[in-house]
Amino acid sequence: MAKLRPFPETELKKKLSELLQDTELSVSDSQQQQLIQLLGLLYKWNGAYNLTSVRDPKDMLIRHIMDSIVVGPYLHGTHIIDVGTGPGLPGLPLAICNPDQQFVLLDSLTKRVTFIRQVVHTLGLTNVTPVLARVQDFQPGDVGLTGFDSVISRAFASLADMLAWCHHLPSEQGRFLALKGAPTEEELESVPAPFRIHAVHQLQVPNLDAMRHIVDVRVTN
Repeated sequence: MAKLRPFPETELKKKLSELLQDTELSVSDSQQQQLIQLLGLLYKWNGAYNLTSVRDPKDMLIRHIMDSIVVGPYLHGTHIIDVGTGPGLPGLPLAICNPDQQFVLLDSLTKRVTFIRQVVHTLGLTNVTPVLARVQDFQPGDVGLTGFDSVISRAFASLADMLAWCHHLPSEQGRFLALKGAPTEEELESVPAPFRIHAVHQLQVPNLDAMRHIVDVRVTN
């Protein structure tokens, strides 16, 4: 295994502060420090456990941290589940920036959930519950809930797959928030009843040369 280059913490702190100025997000100094700590842990663990294909911490800052926290204003309710969270993305950055909301981070790979548990312990996060399970085998009751207010994911290949696999997760007024690059009309039209597309929001991620959208899907009453 190649030796990791030193983690450029000071440079990344400055860059994060600059990037945040290009958004309307309110992120405190202590939250910014936690985001950089998370980035450092991801960079360190990635060298051994291959948690993400993004290797450069400067790219991680944009493609993993900023790309995650811009979702915050679209979260609905108090209880949120991030399905197929991988190494805790977007769930961990969102939990850091939204301490009044409770996050369940679900993934089926042990190494990913082990990493999330380490981050939760190191950063002292009290609003994150890591869960090792396949989404088909998990029920909201497993964490004492009847349903989630927001079901978020950027891991599914299609909206239809996300809705088929996660249909049992939202509460009666819950929402699916699918994180996409640029969803096609064909994909949006493939959403089956009783689900409907409520809105498609374009996200602005500073310094990211790619499209990002949130597709807000709800159940027709």
